[in-house]
Amino acid sequence: MRRLFWLGLGAAAGVMATRRANRAVRHLTPGGFADDVSEALRELAGAIGSFGADVRAGMAERELELQRLVDERTGIPVGARRDRAVADGVASYGAATARARGVAS
Repeated sequence: MRRLFWLGLGAAAGVMATRRANRAVRHLTPGGFADDVSEALRELAGAIGSFGADVRAGMAERELELQRLVDERTGIPVGARRDRAVADGVASYGAATARARGVAS
């Protein structure tokens, strides 16, 4: 019984070593190298996309903070002024700003 155990253990170790060796050889071939590079590029593209989404979310949050700060200090609702300009169909933001301040253009 003991010999059968060691025979099975040796066979399992041999299969595992063969699989690892084949995997290592596969990574060293041009096709395996290309697969590794393409996977790395996919991961990099995903990381860049995630970073860009985080940056955009941070920019939007900071813009809201700045709009609230301008509104508190000046009493001019920044977001509402831009929304009103879009609703009125004004082409330029500068004209909408001047109109919101009561300056004739």
